[in-house]
Amino acid sequence: MNNTSNQNMVTPSPSIAASAEPPKTKRLYQVWPGNNKFLCGGRLVFGHDASSLFLTSFLIGGPAITFCIKMLVALKHGHPIASQPILIGAAVLTILDFIFLFLTSGRDPGIIPRNSRPPEDEAFDLSTPYLDWMSNKTPNVKIPRIKDVKVNGMTVKVKFCDTCLLYRPPRASHCSICNNCVQKFDHHCPWVGQCIGLRNYPFFILFISSSTLLCLYVFSFSWVNLVRQKGSLWFAMSHDFISVALIVYCFIAIWFVGGLTVFHLYLISTNQTTYENFRYRYDRKENPYRKGLVSNFKELSCARIPTSLVNFREWVVEEDDYQDESYRTYNSEFDKGFVNPKQKFDMEMGTMYGKDSMRVPNILKDLDYSGIDDNLKKKVGAKDGTFDIFVPADQDLKYSQWKPKIAPNANIGEIGKL
Repeated sequence: MNNTSNQNMVTPSPSIAASAEPPKTKRLYQVWPGNNKFLCGGRLVFGHDASSLFLTSFLIGGPAITFCIKMLVALKHGHPIASQPILIGAAVLTILDFIFLFLTSGRDPGIIPRNSRPPEDEAFDLSTPYLDWMSNKTPNVKIPRIKDVKVNGMTVKVKFCDTCLLYRPPRASHCSICNNCVQKFDHHCPWVGQCIGLRNYPFFILFISSSTLLCLYVFSFSWVNLVRQKGSLWFAMSHDFISVALIVYCFIAIWFVGGLTVFHLYLISTNQTTYENFRYRYDRKENPYRKGLVSNFKELSCARIPTSLVNFREWVVEEDDYQDESYRTYNSEFDKGFVNPKQKFDMEMGTMYGKDSMRVPNILKDLDYSGIDDNLKKKVGAKDGTFDIFVPADQDLKYSQWKPKIAPNANIGEIGKL
């Protein structure tokens, strides 16, 4: 009896059993679509080119440690210029410089969370400038999708990011190296291997300022070390190559790091970012973020650093991969055409202009328009209006077999009106 009852029991299929299993989860940093590098379980967020930190550390630590060793050796030999305060001062500046470098590079610069799908008003708007150009829907290239927002009573335009699927907040921009939208984006610094944004800009200022002070410190005391030696200056230089090398190195470095510090002090005084200074030219129009010299410096030095908008250690479902099915379907529509979604162009970056004074996208600059015209003329001469020029490779030819009625004396200009 028991055997009969056991045989009548229905055994669940493997697919049902698999679906009953709990979904696999991962930390957000493990599936993050950006180009960042994470350490310590997502607690440290580095940029895509974080390996440049080794070169930066060598350029800072090499001369600084050399100077400290020289002062330590001179102190043991009772050299008159060497003293413990000088040695301690150099060591403190070097340690502070490395701390500020680490806080700048290993910190979330202000990454904005991505959307898994476009906003509701954009969800079904799959048309993009390059698709409209290709399909000849309009003779002009569309302006990138923008919105007007009010900042301190002034109108500021914000752009829609096709990668993060969101309208960027004011002063935010998308970094093409790290592939993230960053709050108050200043620039991407290759020396620290990280974007400079809202959450690490104060540490970046401290880093370049301490680097400038360290260069001035080593330069000054290396020069004093030569002057205080017995004999002429040339005699001292010929017998102290280390001090000469430190003087030359620091003199060159001061022009770079010191100039960068002065430039950013100017940006702080006018409440600009590097991106805004090179892009918008506030000297030609009023800056909506300027609050006055004192208030601008106070905003940087006294304002509390906001918390990160992204918790890279939170658990997410692995199947989602930070994108749901609708977003993959949204992107698959573009994969069927000529241009991959990653090859979308920024209309503001074009340098070639058409007859209508519109910027020509980079992907259309190298097209052989003469060949297209010749092909079109041949088809018109043969009384065949088949337009199969821009047919994607994976699309059936029957969808492009549109044959308009063409008058015998029709010219090329009239064809576009059909």
